[in-house]
Amino acid sequence: MDMDWMNAPHSMGTTIIGVTYNGGVVLGADSRTSTGMYVANRASDKITQLTDNVYLCRSGSAADSQVVSDYVRYFLHQHIIQLGQPATVKVSANLIRLLSYNNKNMLETGLIVGGWDKYEGGSIYSVPLGGTILQLPFAIGGSGSSYLYGFLDQAWKEGMSKEEAEALVVKCVSLAIARDGASGGVVRTVVINSEGVTRNFYPGDKLPLWHEELPLRNSLLEDASSEAEPMHP
Repeated sequence: MDMDWMNAPHSMGTTIIGVTYNGGVVLGADSRTSTGMYVANRASDKITQLTDNVYLCRSGSAADSQVVSDYVRYFLHQHIIQLGQPATVKVSANLIRLLSYNNKNMLETGLIVGGWDKYEGGSIYSVPLGGTILQLPFAIGGSGSSYLYGFLDQAWKEGMSKEEAEALVVKCVSLAIARDGASGGVVRTVVINSEGVTRNFYPGDKLPLWHEELPLRNSLLEDASSEAEPMHP
């Protein structure tokens, strides 16, 4: 039996997304972490807190994305102490860009930074492989993102409400889960605005079904036993 998968790196073949709305941002991600073809963790949390007002969506190598987030969280903590006020989303994103670019030959991770601050309100920054930084109204990443570009171009609109933005994020991640074998599990969202942060959780059986997906049903044995006529003496 081929056991090469046991030595494969942990990879978050992933769907991550960040969307701005009128007043804040919504971040979302699936929860499947893979080791080769083996699902190492089906309920991982790919949305990491950097500060009270800034969060990070992680894709690519799990180890690389975790060490980048740990370094940035440490630097931001020092920055906040020195300034005496919360770090901005732009500063957080630029720290991630600096680490990603300076170590681009060693890191295999794509990241989305989202948060709210008093200067720019809600904002989203994408830092893909190589350390480029892009401020965007919405950003997607991971293996499942290739199924979503056209849909998001059509579905995203400026001035969405919080409820509309979160529903769009859940819909996008569930669509990617339906098509991408490396995305799966549950959907986690983080809503960030001037009032604070709200985390939400959507289990797999509560997600919409798409395309050829079959609805959950009882086993054939249970169906047969329920349809059988009672025996009379």
